[in-house]
Amino acid sequence: MQTCCFGRAWGLLSTCCVALMAASACQNIQSAPGNDRPRVVIRDAPLLQFRGSDSPDPSKPGECDCNNPAHWDGNLLYVFNSAGHPWRSSGPDLFHLTNDYRRCEYDNKASGGRWIECTWQATDGLLYGWYHQEPTGVCPGAEPGPSKTILTAPKIGAVKSTDNGMTWHDLGVVVEAPPGTLNCQTKNQYFAGGNGDFSVMLDAKQEFLYFFFSTYPSIVAEQGVATARMRWVDRDQPVGAVWKWREGHWTEPGLDGHVSPIFGAKTDWHRADADAFWGPSIHWNSHLRRYAILLNRSKDGHFTQEGIYVSFNTDLGNPSAWTAPLKLPVPQEMLAWYPQIVGLDKSKHETDKLAGRAARFFIRGLSRWEVLFLRPGEQE
Repeated sequence: MQTCCFGRAWGLLSTCCVALMAASACQNIQSAPGNDRPRVVIRDAPLLQFRGSDSPDPSKPGECDCNNPAHWDGNLLYVFNSAGHPWRSSGPDLFHLTNDYRRCEYDNKASGGRWIECTWQATDGLLYGWYHQEPTGVCPGAEPGPSKTILTAPKIGAVKSTDNGMTWHDLGVVVEAPPGTLNCQTKNQYFAGGNGDFSVMLDAKQEFLYFFFSTYPSIVAEQGVATARMRWVDRDQPVGAVWKWREGHWTEPGLDGHVSPIFGAKTDWHRADADAFWGPSIHWNSHLRRYAILLNRSKDGHFTQEGIYVSFNTDLGNPSAWTAPLKLPVPQEMLAWYPQIVGLDKSKHETDKLAGRAARFFIRGLSRWEVLFLRPGEQE
């Protein structure tokens, strides 16, 4: 049986229309946390794929190239995928997204591609989104990167929509790395600097929207995964309203400000043997009663995956409280970029931002697994 679905593009796992296949023999793989931390179990499940935005034909695989945000409007689930440009699917649940797979549009042009990484719907029905932008021409005259890729330096912008994301009004760039922090002699395959590859989370009081983003500046002490926040009431005029966390305070401007990473790089991103966390994907886990953030870990400048990790925190306002990243037991042959959790409970309107005890575990738009989040001492 095939029903339809959703997808971004840098290469590795291909993705296409949702395919439901007979599950393989169940295989449980477990993390090994301390006694006071949650336990994560990953087990086989029927194959579920998001259709890539570069492949309108549902019979042919495409590619997903970022976090795939979702939201509910009434009884319809909307999912966005990007490969330099966003596309949208919808349906009654994650397993029955329709063939109505549409290219979304912006109301302006911008230098380079824009990937919709995150969305959040306000109580008045307006949909807000945030994009990763890769501008062109950041290193004029520089040689292409190690894989002949033209170097860029990502930044984060904000958009909003009145039609569930079919058209986006650009609100401007809200997070950008400090000037003078490019390394145009980098060994990195893609980036000479910048802030991008991110996700967002609105706190329970709807007071602050928190950004968790990857940082690639020439300053090694500021590389890794950092955080910033903006008051939710400023969402319609966000430029200049975002503040980065640095040295224990939310006082650095989102535009051109410096950061103190919550997960710092072990080895400079601009070396061939880079070692750093990146690409955070956050959700609130209602079963654990805490936030969980998935992280990629690169082991070189080509973004080769060393592993996928998870960290937990009960308070978004306290970046120092994130637990030490715990490596998830994903088979090496299945490693790819962009891990994320997508909740399954339709009655609770679970999405990529909300999940419970059991959810689907995606890597680059492909899921062969169910994930269980277990409390300390809890049995399966």
